[in-house]
Amino acid sequence: MAGKVYLVGAGPGDARLITVKGWECIQLGDVIVYDRLASPRLLGLMKPGAQKIYVGKLPDRHTMKQEEINQLLVDLALEGKTVVRLKGGDPTIFGRVGEEAGLLRKHGISYEIIPGITSAISVPAYAGIPVTHRDMASSLSIITGHESPDKLDKSIHWDKVTNATGTLIFMMGVAKIGYISEQLMKHGKSPSTPVALIRWGTRAEQDTLVSTLADIEAKVKAANFQPPAVIVVGEVVNQREQLKWAEDMPLFGKRILVTRARAQASSLVHRIEELGGEPYEFPVIQTVVPTDEPTKRQITEAFARLPEYDWVFFTSVNGVEYFFTHLKEQGKDVRSLFKARIAAVGPATAAALRTHGIEAEQIEGPFQAEGLLEAFEQDLQAGQNVFLPRGDLARSWLPEKLRELGLEVTEADLYQTVLAANAQDDELLKLLEERAIHAITFTSSSTVTFFLEALRQMGVENPLSLLEGVTIAVIGPLTGETATQAGLNVSFMAEKATIESLIQSLCDWKQSSAVTS
Repeated sequence: MAGKVYLVGAGPGDARLITVKGWECIQLGDVIVYDRLASPRLLGLMKPGAQKIYVGKLPDRHTMKQEEINQLLVDLALEGKTVVRLKGGDPTIFGRVGEEAGLLRKHGISYEIIPGITSAISVPAYAGIPVTHRDMASSLSIITGHESPDKLDKSIHWDKVTNATGTLIFMMGVAKIGYISEQLMKHGKSPSTPVALIRWGTRAEQDTLVSTLADIEAKVKAANFQPPAVIVVGEVVNQREQLKWAEDMPLFGKRILVTRARAQASSLVHRIEELGGEPYEFPVIQTVVPTDEPTKRQITEAFARLPEYDWVFFTSVNGVEYFFTHLKEQGKDVRSLFKARIAAVGPATAAALRTHGIEAEQIEGPFQAEGLLEAFEQDLQAGQNVFLPRGDLARSWLPEKLRELGLEVTEADLYQTVLAANAQDDELLKLLEERAIHAITFTSSSTVTFFLEALRQMGVENPLSLLEGVTIAVIGPLTGETATQAGLNVSFMAEKATIESLIQSLCDWKQSSAVTS
């Protein structure tokens, strides 16, 4: 039985500008057939085991001819697969969706066309240019600018287009900007008509060049302004100085790699997005329940002693979540800790405990084991029982110090940190090679270690060379020490070991780099 093909518009570049239905289709697909203008982040939505096929076109070459793409969709569907054809912008605006859908229909293959937000409108909006304005333009034309001059002359009636509408939008016409401006002036447009070129709109590389029809070609050459770009011609361009907003956001123009586990990355990712940056998720770690018998026995024995503990020190959110996972599995109740004082390292750990109905004692100093010991050292007494629910990579410093003070310490590795499954990403390697990743965030020592290991497993012989010149941001001194020992040049460390403090450090870095550039 034949499968189904979804012809999906991916939007202009910012992954969040895809439609809800398009987002859902990607998660359903057995195969994702995508092009250059689709956000790499959208590929992270693919279900496990799904295949991705790149068919994008570059300015100087076509990876696959359109006829071959059409046939590829047919062949994949005839294999019974659910296929998602992910196209930049909207598939019906110069997306050649008619050709793809036509061949699918000819072969009796079911398909749906999922509209996308066209770059013709969204890209100018991100540059502060509304394509219509009550006082300036009540209509617009969307025109291809990609063809050779002779083909442009055959497909465009310059005399009619020039004077028919208020705003002219040319798609993919950077290389032909001289000819386009010449024809518009020849057919009646004033040489002083404002023109804007917006390159890679809605993405970290967004760049806008504004001039007039008379001067735009010279400015494009002087700036070496490269495609892809949307060209806007008309008085609405003058609105940019009043309405531009994206460039004013604190993290605009920065693509920031997030390496923490996917389950914990959302808060950092969302804050980067809120501040105008472009997060790129590459989770390098995941946590799993231990399966080896010695560790399982260790956990069982530790939980059997819950009523005996005078203290329980939670040092991470993972420690909290896995504590309650094991508590439930062993049929026990949190009331077993009636005797214990419960302390948390850092506000995130305290918040995690709060969701389980526990208001923990929280340290005020450094959010690490040293701060915890400093906060409670006066209350710790020899002979007391302390429980440390932790992960397998936790440092030995705290239990050693507690034992030196005469306390009885029970440790349990409630979870193990391992290299994330499917930590393979060709798109990331390409971005790193092109120096298109501007900063990398590390929120734990394990993210440093496993990120470098992931690069090695992807065939990078010298990860440090690949990361040379990339800003390295760490959340605390322990993570910074691990990064330094691994050979990375740490650019800055968050003032406090919190996500919000790390975000503030990123904003300060962006501001300082803007001043020096």
